[in-house]
Amino acid sequence: MKDFNPNRYAVIHEKNPREIVMLRGRGCVWRRCRFCDYHLDSSADEDANFTLNQKQLEKVTGIYGKLEVINSGSFVDLDENTVSLIEEICIQRGICQVHFECHWRHREAIPAFRRRFASHNIELKIKIGVETFDSLFRESYLDKGIDTDSPEDIAVYFDEVCLLQGIPGQTAASMETDIQTGLTYFERVCVNIMQENKRPIKPDPGVIALFTKELYPKYIDNDRVDILMENTAFGVGGVVEHAE
Repeated sequence: MKDFNPNRYAVIHEKNPREIVMLRGRGCVWRRCRFCDYHLDSSADEDANFTLNQKQLEKVTGIYGKLEVINSGSFVDLDENTVSLIEEICIQRGICQVHFECHWRHREAIPAFRRRFASHNIELKIKIGVETFDSLFRESYLDKGIDTDSPEDIAVYFDEVCLLQGIPGQTAASMETDIQTGLTYFERVCVNIMQENKRPIKPDPGVIALFTKELYPKYIDNDRVDILMENTAFGVGGVVEHAE
């Protein structure tokens, strides 16, 4: 892997204003999604991870009272020192709501994690990358590792959902259905437009053009929908390994 030195802290001023940090953990355990290379932003060295994470968390000011934590995996992949520091930062800087990511396979860890932060009067919002609610497409093509075809089941554990759009096989109708399903069952929807990397699934320019023409204008002003035409649109992240 080439050097990956992304920006790891930013402030989002529009739509659900919040600070965001991209931390580093052990990496996603699943690691089988055919479109995602973010698991490469990881390390088995917990001390090194904490040193990196501490530097980013020290930038958090509490300006909006909300913080989003992403870490190329799930909150369970973060070391305990990092999680404890997140708690301390939130308490010190008046942050009352934190958004974390989690894979479906770790859903049973969510209730205890919510209780941990609730003991400090901090509300958690947990986001899952569903990518699409078409379970056959999701599991046979994307290999996402979600063994339910019910959005209701997913919503039992998760508050927010990420969708992946702009990939082969999608249509305006299928993308619209996914967004509407997300809005029906979840508090917020984040639409990520596929970015090319070294993984097998590539963006489809025709599908992206279709999204841009038919769906972007419809949802860009919806306060519950974030649209990331580039995966650095929140001010953090990037493609870990570019396709050559």
